[in-house]
Amino acid sequence: MNPPKYDKIEDMAMMTHLNEASVLYNLKERYAAWMIYTYSGLFCATVNPYKWLPVYDAEVVSAYRGKKRMEAPPHIFSVSDNAYQFMLTDRENQSVLITGESGAGKTVNTKRVIQYFATVAVAGGEKKKDTPGKMQGSLEDQIIAANPLLEAYGNAKTVRNDNSSRFGKFIRIHFGTTGKLASADIETYLLEKSRVTFQLPDERGYHIFYQMMTNHKPELLEMTLITTNPYDYPMCSQGQITVASIDDKEELVATDTAIDILGFTNEEKMGIYKFTGAVLHHGNMKFKQKQREEQAEPDGTEEADKVAYLLGSNSADMLKALCYPRVKVGNEFVTKGQTVPQVYNSVSALAKSIYERMFLWMVVRINQMLDTKQQRNFFIGVLDIAGFEIFDYNSMEQLCINFTNEKLQQFFNHHMFVLEQEEYKKEGIVWEFINFGMDLAACIELIEKPMGIFSILEEECMFPKASDTSFKNKLYDQHLGKNNAFQKPKPAKGKAEAHFSLVHYAGTVDYNITGWLDKNKDPLNESAVQLYQKSSVKLLATLYPPVVEETGKKGGKKKVGSMQTVSSQFRENLGKLMTNLRSTHPHFVRCLIPNESKTPGLMENFLVIHQLRCNGVLEGIRICRKGFPSRILYGDFKQRYKVLNASVIPEGQFMDNKKASEKLLGSIDVNHDEYRFGTTKVFFKAGLLGTLEEMRDEKLAALVTMTQALCRGYLMRREFVKMMERRESIYTIQYNIRSFMNVKHWPWMKVYYKIKPLLKSAETEKELATMKEDFVKCKEDLAKAEAKKKELEEKMVALLQEKNDLQLQVASESENLSDAEERCEGLIKSKIQLEAKLKETTERLEDEEEINAELTAKKRKLEDECSELKKDIDDLELTLAKVEKEKHATENKVGN
Repeated sequence: MNPPKYDKIEDMAMMTHLNEASVLYNLKERYAAWMIYTYSGLFCATVNPYKWLPVYDAEVVSAYRGKKRMEAPPHIFSVSDNAYQFMLTDRENQSVLITGESGAGKTVNTKRVIQYFATVAVAGGEKKKDTPGKMQGSLEDQIIAANPLLEAYGNAKTVRNDNSSRFGKFIRIHFGTTGKLASADIETYLLEKSRVTFQLPDERGYHIFYQMMTNHKPELLEMTLITTNPYDYPMCSQGQITVASIDDKEELVATDTAIDILGFTNEEKMGIYKFTGAVLHHGNMKFKQKQREEQAEPDGTEEADKVAYLLGSNSADMLKALCYPRVKVGNEFVTKGQTVPQVYNSVSALAKSIYERMFLWMVVRINQMLDTKQQRNFFIGVLDIAGFEIFDYNSMEQLCINFTNEKLQQFFNHHMFVLEQEEYKKEGIVWEFINFGMDLAACIELIEKPMGIFSILEEECMFPKASDTSFKNKLYDQHLGKNNAFQKPKPAKGKAEAHFSLVHYAGTVDYNITGWLDKNKDPLNESAVQLYQKSSVKLLATLYPPVVEETGKKGGKKKVGSMQTVSSQFRENLGKLMTNLRSTHPHFVRCLIPNESKTPGLMENFLVIHQLRCNGVLEGIRICRKGFPSRILYGDFKQRYKVLNASVIPEGQFMDNKKASEKLLGSIDVNHDEYRFGTTKVFFKAGLLGTLEEMRDEKLAALVTMTQALCRGYLMRREFVKMMERRESIYTIQYNIRSFMNVKHWPWMKVYYKIKPLLKSAETEKELATMKEDFVKCKEDLAKAEAKKKELEEKMVALLQEKNDLQLQVASESENLSDAEERCEGLIKSKIQLEAKLKETTERLEDEEEINAELTAKKRKLEDECSELKKDIDDLELTLAKVEKEKHATENKVGN
């Protein structure tokens, strides 16, 4: 066992003695003290506390901000901060893989990671302007707001967990160049849609069904035509209908609020609730067999009418499409008869299809709302995916989930073991390659390679007459006895029927293949789908877009994605996920279940040890100790640790960083077997770098202390000199006072005091004679000075008089000058006025001349006109005279 100082150690890789018992004991001791996070090598293990702990506040976030891993206790925030700092320093995308069994707390830890990034990397600066049609509020609120809706439609109660995510999600949080939050998007994987129509006795369907039936929002019941009793709907009441730890009424409010926050329109919101109700009504549709025929026919149309109303289509057309679907044979459409089981299968497939497509559509809409136009440079992905599961009855969904975990475990091993040892090889370190016994290739190849389980399943789906038996026989012929990972299940009393067993890294799982071909083909009734495409509800038509046909190379047409099976789609999504993860620097978080009864503080030893083995925790610690997990570039090492022994690196001389590091480490008192020199880096065993850090801190503390001592010494020496001077002064004063006090009453001293003035009398007479001489000399000098002063005063008076005369003359001349200036100004003004008058007079004369010319012209014109008028008058008078003559002549003629 380890010495007591290792009790509750934060990093189990630092233990002196490493074994399963010591790791379990350490986890158990920490869990008892509610320290649920523990480092183990390169990753973090967390144990589900089954209670809320006050370790996720804003104060805790700020406490972990910018801290190195060993500077603060283990925490999910520390893992998050390391990923964030690595992204900023290495300019590389990061990922946080949160894995573990169902119920271990993966989803809660995912929320905490997002909370950390949302708090630390919130974009500062100006307030974001609200964009119409986009979600309002900060981006972190938007990311967190997406959770209630996704959990309502994607989470359900399982045997182990009341709120288990039945889908995987990879949340990418994008950052700008400065590390500020830019945007986010969510990718989902493998929604377990079979749970819509089937639940085990101890399980429950998706939360949304039971939330709507609480009658907490009566308008939903009216709109969707459902009741408050889940037992009225066989599709969702095969298992439990309530969960002790979940308040469906509160969750409904959270879901409804989330739909509003996420920016769904009112029409879309109503569509979501209507389709959810329609899915429930699908399970109540009844069919019966016609007499003397195998043909199915409706047994009442009440439920079909409700479904058709909610989906915006005609119930008669829907029933006809279900009982008599039109199938394309060659270039013609043929009506095909359906038996009752076939119709029920078709109804179930349609219900699951509507639910799944609606869920995927919601994710797309959420991503549209989360999208911003800000620049994206790096991202940190947070993976939360269903954990490894072994149930009594394991179907195709469990195989997909377990295969995903197998791939993730392989990725972890590859990162932890293979890449680690490849690094040693690349750096030229002498290292004997170790096989750590976690080779998962056999099981993975058995599932995904050509002629593997998925390959045979897809091949069988292509044959119309294939059955579960033929599928099982093919599997046995191909793999039994040839691959150790494929085994025949061992029958046991009370155990569910199983058809084959797979040896996974986490244990052997028995699988039942009943209905796998139908599940994989996932056939939809084409006639019903065509009705959905013509639905009056726009959302349903959006969920079922028309199948695009494209022309092939030979001119023929083919349907795009018409025969994509569930397994092929799953493998395609998983491939994308693994590609995403390989392009990032991963950080691993292992979630552990402490007990099956969800009791806070209780740890079941065998359950935890099983998870530690399966999760690779023990293997991870082992390679950390055997290998060299800490590494640092030579330049960085020299810069940081030169202080430990600076004398080995000569100042002013160029020395290669590697050589300098070798000299430096050789001169330090450490275990020289615990480090290796590579091509570009120096590698350390676990703990040695911590020792060097302590030595560096001690050295820096010594240097700082020495500097402080020198400074304090210098200041105190200056002060000491002043103190010594003051002391000497005091001694002198004291000595004089004491001497005076001793001789003050001594008779001879009295005599001395009386004689002392007489001794100075001769000197006084000399001083008086000198003073008289000086006085006479001063008197003469004073008389000379006064005479000179008088002479100067007279000169000064004469000069002042002259000055005054000049000033008067200047004043009179200045007055004359000002008068002359005023006269000049008056003359200038007169000149200007005269010029203006002259100009005006000239203009006036010109105008008068023009007027006279005009008047003369008019006069001449009038004279001409008058002469013309006179001529006209003369002519008229002549004419008049002629007329009168003619008149007299006429009158004469008349008289005659």
